[in-house]
Amino acid sequence: MAKFTILTVCSGNICRSPLAEQLLRVGLAPWPEVTLGSAGTIGLAGHAMPHKAADLSRHYGGDPTAHVARVLTAEHLSEADLVFAMSREHRRAIVELLPRAIRYTFTIREFARLINGVTDEDLDEAAALQLHDVVGRFSTLVGLAASQRGGVKPPDSPDDDDVVDPYRRSDEVYAESARQLVPAVNDVVSLFHRSTRVLQP
Repeated sequence: MAKFTILTVCSGNICRSPLAEQLLRVGLAPWPEVTLGSAGTIGLAGHAMPHKAADLSRHYGGDPTAHVARVLTAEHLSEADLVFAMSREHRRAIVELLPRAIRYTFTIREFARLINGVTDEDLDEAAALQLHDVVGRFSTLVGLAASQRGGVKPPDSPDDDDVVDPYRRSDEVYAESARQLVPAVNDVVSLFHRSTRVLQP
């Protein structure tokens, strides 16, 4: 079976990126073709999620129990079809590690911003494919989002494309981090669902 691989990336791979990975896994569960993973630019290899981050995952329907942090490698990036960085800093680190990954790397909030307002007509490339070609349909979404770069109004603040790092911070910062991340995950999941339903007129 062909696979479509999504990789989420943060710093330590114990808070933001595993939460994104776990929530995307729930939202994209209908498609076994999708594989998910996460890693950290300075990954705290072997560590589990902190209790606060794990509790957030459970609260939003994720399962943090099996997570083990790992350090990001160029091989992880080369095997991915879509990479979601948690901040612009991580996006820069990804591109430095594997320059060609710039074509399919976005911060997750950037991706959500770029696809905001996408219509079914914009999904024509996906609609031209067979309904069972889930990997092909999902692959078109990467190009669609990339094509919006430069054509979509930038955020009011560049920080609006980042998810704040809650590690070793207060409950309020953890909650704020989730408030930034979860809607972006939901937007991604929604677009992926739409892409599997759209048909050529």
